[in-house]
Amino acid sequence: MTPTQQTPLPLREVVKPTHLFESDRLNQALGVQLTIASETGQHTGSFKFRAAYNVASTVPNDLIITASSGNFGQALAYACKLLGKACIVVMPTTSAKIKMAAVRHHGGRVELVDTTVKSRAERVAELAAEHPEAYVASSYDDRLVIAGNASLGVELATCGRAFDRVIVPVGGGGLSAGVVTGLRQAGSHVPVIGAEPLLANDAARSLRAGEIVVNPGEPQTIADGARTVSLGRHNWEVLREGLRDLVEVPEERIKEAVRLYARLADHRVEPTGALTLGAVLTRPEEFRGLRVCCIVSGGNVDADVYDRLMAEA
Repeated sequence: MTPTQQTPLPLREVVKPTHLFESDRLNQALGVQLTIASETGQHTGSFKFRAAYNVASTVPNDLIITASSGNFGQALAYACKLLGKACIVVMPTTSAKIKMAAVRHHGGRVELVDTTVKSRAERVAELAAEHPEAYVASSYDDRLVIAGNASLGVELATCGRAFDRVIVPVGGGGLSAGVVTGLRQAGSHVPVIGAEPLLANDAARSLRAGEIVVNPGEPQTIADGARTVSLGRHNWEVLREGLRDLVEVPEERIKEAVRLYARLADHRVEPTGALTLGAVLTRPEEFRGLRVCCIVSGGNVDADVYDRLMAEA
């Protein structure tokens, strides 16, 4: 049964401002004037709430179906809870347990799928056929998602700090396209650099090819939020012109970035959120001496995964 719907508040009145801070120890170690823009304190622990709330508060449907490795799913479940709507979230069996639990905690229904047998998209299509009244939301390839995430770009453009570069994680492209859109809407022309796992480098290959390149399957990078098959069509329209460059980050640099955030900035970050610092570690000479904003997309990581990462090296 769908809860009683609530009159939606505007996104700007619901979203938490991003947390901007610096770490002297981290900056000294890197030789970079780094500002961390962290979304770990956002509702449900990641930037995804911006997009999820914008979707749930805009569409008239009582039921929303999506596929997610976790962050968008829990954000959508929480947004639907606030608005008196229902949601079904298709999640891979390999998703972080903490993210599955959070979806259920906020009242969302979890549908697990073994992606080696059936894709998330296939299961979503099956559910959509069962529920023709539902709105099917992509966690990234949706103009409402991009518009919600653009609120972060606007914040960065109007925060009163000057940046030479803004680095943003890239998975399906919802956050990166949103940040580019928001920065430009607010009149900022700061160069935006994407940070993508080398194991899931379809966006980098797409930029080189001049068209969307699709991965043969879901890449098993430790950055689980970037395990996408390809960029979204709406995202590609923005990113092919909006990104100055895209850094392909090896797994070891992602892991190192998680540890550096913890040890030098006292900040707990999930691997996907560490991609931007991983980009700096991958190409240090390109960022040395610059005023760089690293977006930390979220902090939702299973305790056992985090402990293992911290114990390495």
